[in-house]
Amino acid sequence: MAEVPSLISLGMEAIKRQLLCGDGVLPDIYELPSHLFDILVTKLPPLALHKLQAEMPYENWMIMSVLMVPQKLELSVEEITEKQQIAKFITAVDQIQGTYFDNHLDRNFAQMLFTMLIDASSRISILDLSDNNIAGWLSNFNRGSSSRLPSSLGTGKSLQSLCVLNLRGNNLHKYDVESLRYALFYMPNLEILDLSDNPIEDEGIRCLIPYFVEAPERCSRLAELKLENCELSCDGVTQLLDTLSSLKRPLCSLTLADNGLGSLVAGALGKFLATSISELNIGGIGLGSAGFQELQKGLMVELKLVKINISKNRGGLETAKFLSKLMLSAPELVVVNASYNLMPAESLTIICSALKAAKGNLQQLDLTGNTWDCQQTYASMLSEFQHNGRPILILLSSCAPDVPYDDDP
Repeated sequence: MAEVPSLISLGMEAIKRQLLCGDGVLPDIYELPSHLFDILVTKLPPLALHKLQAEMPYENWMIMSVLMVPQKLELSVEEITEKQQIAKFITAVDQIQGTYFDNHLDRNFAQMLFTMLIDASSRISILDLSDNNIAGWLSNFNRGSSSRLPSSLGTGKSLQSLCVLNLRGNNLHKYDVESLRYALFYMPNLEILDLSDNPIEDEGIRCLIPYFVEAPERCSRLAELKLENCELSCDGVTQLLDTLSSLKRPLCSLTLADNGLGSLVAGALGKFLATSISELNIGGIGLGSAGFQELQKGLMVELKLVKINISKNRGGLETAKFLSKLMLSAPELVVVNASYNLMPAESLTIICSALKAAKGNLQQLDLTGNTWDCQQTYASMLSEFQHNGRPILILLSSCAPDVPYDDDP
């Protein structure tokens, strides 16, 4: 004899059908007692969960985030204060050694979350707050409050274990970076910092420079810095590069792409290349022919580069000459993106000659978007340079005249 369904299970099925087929979420759902709401969430498919979360009142959304974590968590849901909800969320994340936080935060909520993290005992390794408009969220960590920073950071604090901080696309400005500088000292194990797509400008970079100077003395592990599209100029980046070049423990990876730096930054870049940097992204910074000429002068020592992006710099023939010298100077080089640089056809001959002479570990050289002629003689050149059966050189697959040229849209 089949088991008679309970009134609760029948109610849950009715709610699930309403969420899947109805136009909106019943507001009474959010008023369910906590134990019933818990049961409902565990029975809903992804689409219904999404609709339930999308229309959830602000004060309840953090609870929903916890319940949607794909691990079993012992977490009771009550009608409690916002601050307590965050604390419960952090505790729950601690149980699974959590990594990421939910998007669409506002400044006040992000500020409260960060304050709670400072005093929590969770073991968060990755904090991703990208694509949130939260300018001003670190205003508590400014010059006036620096006395709050402990001289010796205690153990068990949440941010002590943080390895990755992603603040991409947060509409951060100079004053935000100034506050961030002080907050970073709560993160001695930070390895990756992403500030891309924020209009921090040169003044923002100058605010961070003291951190880069002081951090190594505090045994900082920062290895990767991303500053793509931050409205930086040659002056600010030159100061940054000069500072990074002088560190006892230099960065392993740096991204400066899509900042209008111009050819004058090449001198500082050449000096920086001589450090132990292994990955460098300087795509779309406006080097031009003059910049690549200057960069060649800096290739006087053996480099540690493994990966470099020099795309969209309109370097012409000087790009090929730089690549030729780079391949001889960087025996560990594996990946190069030199696309959309207005290189003429004779550039390919220079590059192929360098590939023969280098005999390095290069696995991929992207040359798409340059003005190659469609000559059958290139086929034999390309077949000569392969890695694990695949061509090293990447060229345009067709010679159609309407192929986008250089970095134009």
